[in-house]
Amino acid sequence: MRDISFKPWWHDKVIYQVYPRSFYDSNGDGFGDIRGIIQKLDYIVDLGVDIVWISPFFKSPQRDFGYDVSSYLDVSEEYGTLNDIFELIEVAHAKGLKVMFDLVLNHTSDEHPWFIQANSSKDNPKSNWYVFADGKGSSGKKHPNNWRCDLQLKSGWQWSENRQQFYFATFLPFQPDLNWRNRELKSEMFSMIQFWLKKGVDGFRLDIFGAIMKDEKLRSNKFRPSIDPNGPHLIDKRYTLNTSENFQLAYELRAKCDEINPQAVLIGEVFGSDKVLKNYLGENSPSSISSSPMVDGVGEGFTTPGLNLVFLFDFLTFKYSAEFFRKKINNYEKQFPDPLQPTYVFENHDRSRLMGRLNNNVDKARNLALLQLTLRGVVTLYQGQEIGMENTYIPLKKAQDPIARDYFYWIPEVINKRITERLNRDEVRTPMQWNAEDNSGFTTAAKPWLMVNSNYRRLNVFYQQNDPRSLINLYKNLLDIRKRNKAFSGSLKILESENTDVLVYLRNYQDQEAVICINFSDNPAEIKIESKKLIFSNNDKCCYADGLLKLPPNSGVILANR
Repeated sequence: MRDISFKPWWHDKVIYQVYPRSFYDSNGDGFGDIRGIIQKLDYIVDLGVDIVWISPFFKSPQRDFGYDVSSYLDVSEEYGTLNDIFELIEVAHAKGLKVMFDLVLNHTSDEHPWFIQANSSKDNPKSNWYVFADGKGSSGKKHPNNWRCDLQLKSGWQWSENRQQFYFATFLPFQPDLNWRNRELKSEMFSMIQFWLKKGVDGFRLDIFGAIMKDEKLRSNKFRPSIDPNGPHLIDKRYTLNTSENFQLAYELRAKCDEINPQAVLIGEVFGSDKVLKNYLGENSPSSISSSPMVDGVGEGFTTPGLNLVFLFDFLTFKYSAEFFRKKINNYEKQFPDPLQPTYVFENHDRSRLMGRLNNNVDKARNLALLQLTLRGVVTLYQGQEIGMENTYIPLKKAQDPIARDYFYWIPEVINKRITERLNRDEVRTPMQWNAEDNSGFTTAAKPWLMVNSNYRRLNVFYQQNDPRSLINLYKNLLDIRKRNKAFSGSLKILESENTDVLVYLRNYQDQEAVICINFSDNPAEIKIESKKLIFSNNDKCCYADGLLKLPPNSGVILANR
């Protein structure tokens, strides 16, 4: 085992995702803002996480709530000013937090000045900054090929009346894709990234990074129905997703970041097989993973020629069972061995809340908290996960989410209510529940931008902070153990268990060991395990004596040798 001091700063760290619009409103206009995040930084620090990931706050018409950028170097006025974001970086660093921005590199808003110019005519200097193509047929108005939008429910080609051409939009029609083959555009984007690194940003989460570089020849994808954890697909995305040029872009981006800050972390939102995902990390590039000694107490080593991490999303569609997690963890350990790191995600701003997938069973949520925070790798928590925030039902016809409005409006509500994965992303983006006051203390405005979940008087930060047995205090305790016990910076090995409903795994670093045992059954369980000290349990009725561990239904423990 390598010396722990040689690991990079982000190794084994915990990320806390803040969705600015719904985190905290500092000025009473109904929208969360940058100053609201600054005011709540002590809360984030007290929780015990290491990195704050801020979802897009850049200037935007907000048709997709920040993922439609109209300026990468300015802040949307409802969120604040550039000085506010500079202050946020400075204050976060002073409190020991790293700061990670959410970057949308695949597309901009159609209201971005670049697109307005590009769309004005074929002769404009920026005419080639986006993906435009001539149509087919005698009228020229048939789509250039069969490329579809990300959801595959519609074509991704959008008609430009000015240019009498189509432009491609991977995600939504008002989000035209950038043409990264254009050297001027690429240079402008790299300059923007370096601008933020110079301002002190410690890394970036890269939105739908795998879709940036499409096939230059615009070849049609093949019809090949398939089903994967992210949903059914009718078309093979060979020419629009995970192209070899995408992997090369990851290496170029890494090199550009290294010019300013070699320690900046890059995390990609990419989808595909483990083999494909590892290409983004540089696994198949000419360079290899290397290590270097500490500098000023910070490990620089284990850099890759590409991205540092890629999100692994299998846990977003988990089956609550020991067998499911046993198989997934074993696979991740095989595919992403040290110094590569798995990245474990149970919640984010796009997918159903954890509690919704557990039928709001708090004991099961406590088990998954124990699991997530004791695994090897980098952990991402989404705001409100630590208090067990639930999905907030909002009818599709009342959705602000453009996905729900444009794609799912026709689905009957009786069916929508029964679907586990929420079709309206508003339901997982409702305001953070701070206390039992009006609007749960999120805002003093009469009406917040999204309704607050009606359960806020019983489920909020203030109430839970004063209850030592609450979910938030469970997270705090686990995060503290994760930091203090060096075993959680070492290896992971799944252990055999005579009870298959109990997941057992060993964390080890040098002479420090921790064994985690989690009962995923609705029945009590007993297992024999060599004598260690019980240092943590998520249920007061867990009992360990004379080598026999007794676990109530849906409970777990940490046993350690010191």
